[in-house]
Amino acid sequence: MNQSAALHDHWPKWRQRIDQCLERLIPDTTVSPALLHEAMRYSGIGAGKRYRAALVYAAGHALCVAEDILDRPACAVELIHAFSLVHDDLPAMDDDDLRRGKPSCHKAFDEATAILAGDALQTLAFAVLSESDWHALSPAVRLNMLNVLANASGSVGLAGGQVLDLNMTSQDPTLETLAAMHRCKTGALIEAAVLMGGLCATDDSATLACLKSYAQPLGLAFQVIDDVLDGTGDTDTLGKPAGADQERGQPTFLSILGEAPARQYAEELKDQAIDALGDLEMDTALLVDLAQFTVSRSH
Repeated sequence: MNQSAALHDHWPKWRQRIDQCLERLIPDTTVSPALLHEAMRYSGIGAGKRYRAALVYAAGHALCVAEDILDRPACAVELIHAFSLVHDDLPAMDDDDLRRGKPSCHKAFDEATAILAGDALQTLAFAVLSESDWHALSPAVRLNMLNVLANASGSVGLAGGQVLDLNMTSQDPTLETLAAMHRCKTGALIEAAVLMGGLCATDDSATLACLKSYAQPLGLAFQVIDDVLDGTGDTDTLGKPAGADQERGQPTFLSILGEAPARQYAEELKDQAIDALGDLEMDTALLVDLAQFTVSRSH
């Protein structure tokens, strides 16, 4: 995991902030129904890279937004990501038994509880941004964020991408159709994370357009490397079953391109993302570092 000194300093602090916030936001097991809250906390707290939250913080950092203002948008993005992983692992979807180095939610609990935990994590994400006692951002900004997050998680975002993914095993996709699917399934939430960090500071259309132009190729680069690691990594390092895509007959960037061309494609996408930041007159170093991390990571 190659990180600059600045990113190396910031990222552990961001992860700590997110876990502390989620500890407060996800009801504990003293609140009924205890089993549901236990499953939500199991899936949502204390695991994962917090990559999407890091993008919220890095975009906000570039625009000089205080971290305490960014906490809730970052948590909302991570809650949506957690919900998507719980549902993605279900027997009706990818049927994976391992996630983040421990049994998937439906294996640790049961399938029905996992479905409901995912549902509840998703709705909590929207509650986190809309609660009336949170006054750090104006209602108009929060409404804009809710719209961004809803689109990213719905039929034109990750849910729609999941449908396309499930139907792709029976097809012979091209690079273009595979990329289009992953722009929804993976890229939409990454784009939302960057935009939500930006929205904490500005509604300037030019600034937000630059951030969007950074996030779109970045989201695809993330998935390209995910596909490469699934096919070439090991289960202990990845924290999820290695080779699962190949076992399911799932088309991937690795299967279509091969490892070296896939990594080169990810590098090109990363360069596009970094180039998009060139018109922003602000400190984008952490966003650049995250782009570099995206293609150099080992898990």
